[in-house]
Amino acid sequence: MPRKARKSIFITGAASGMGRETARLFGKKGWFVGGYDVNEAGLEDLKAELGAENCLVRRLDVTNRADYRAALDDFGPAAGGRLDILYNNAGIGRGGPFAEQPFEDILAVVQVNLVGVLIGIYEAIPLLKATPGSLCFTTSSSSATFGMPGIAVYSATKHAVKGLTEALSVEFRAMGVRVADVLPGLIDTPILPPGAIDAAPKEGMFRAIPPVEVAKVVWEAYHDESRLHWFVPPEIAELDKASALGPEAVRDQIASGAFAWDPRKAD
Repeated sequence: MPRKARKSIFITGAASGMGRETARLFGKKGWFVGGYDVNEAGLEDLKAELGAENCLVRRLDVTNRADYRAALDDFGPAAGGRLDILYNNAGIGRGGPFAEQPFEDILAVVQVNLVGVLIGIYEAIPLLKATPGSLCFTTSSSSATFGMPGIAVYSATKHAVKGLTEALSVEFRAMGVRVADVLPGLIDTPILPPGAIDAAPKEGMFRAIPPVEVAKVVWEAYHDESRLHWFVPPEIAELDKASALGPEAVRDQIASGAFAWDPRKAD
């Protein structure tokens, strides 16, 4: 199919995990895929899998605005001037007690997980506006339902992403651009610390979920305009509601160890 006739998706963090599974899924569906990451070897593997005629891959530092703009400038013509989905997925996780974390790690998490998302959305606005029915989609986290100890800064950035999604879902309506996000629980990806999957419960909202389940949600979100926040697994929505109605009760449950999975005990 000629590129101009295809729908297209621009994915950050595409070399592994949720981003790679999303690239695979959309590639199988006949979409033109833009895959971006700092992991160049992973991107080359993705290119070989999808076929050079079906994708454009490139190293991208999402914290560098000029680099992001250049990536979009290359992607636009390659995708026939359209951007049906911008998937802001790139993220890093550096945890530990807040008081003991190197401040450089704290800033790195903020730069990639929040500033990188802000840059990506801002720079992609012209392409999104030019594409009827486009979707601006971002990976938030179950830790955006309630701040999680041991990953406090990561959690804070994901709260910010969730709030940004809500605000832009209103603002971007005037441009004809939809906005939504996904709040995954414990997804089996390289971002997790060693031992996290082994320590995960076998059932419940914090059971380990394969990354392809998030990819399926990206596909569903494009075709279902009714939902703003997508939860993987769906039970995460229960924690979101509980945190909104009684944050003190959730705080006390976490502090008492009542939650089935504790990020402080995963490394």
